[in-house]
Amino acid sequence: MARKRGGSGAKNGRDSQPKYLGIKASAGTSVKAGTIIARQRGTKIHPGANVGCGHDYTLFALADGKVSFSQRRGRKLASIVQDAQ
Repeated sequence: MARKRGGSGAKNGRDSQPKYLGIKASAGTSVKAGTIIARQRGTKIHPGANVGCGHDYTLFALADGKVSFSQRRGRKLASIVQDAQ
């Protein structure tokens, strides 16, 4: 005797929340200490001078200054160049 399967008709309807990754402060932007420079998965961009790296690889400024991106030994680096006072 044929019968229908019970329940669970909707198998779609799930989606993850957006993570808002990417560069948050472009090169030449003035930032204060604590400002997030980039959110990323893994070290796509490595921390340079005056830049810290969080446990989720978020890069943030450790000092006031301007954001600078460079490349050294094939790695992208984010640095903060402090204003001369």
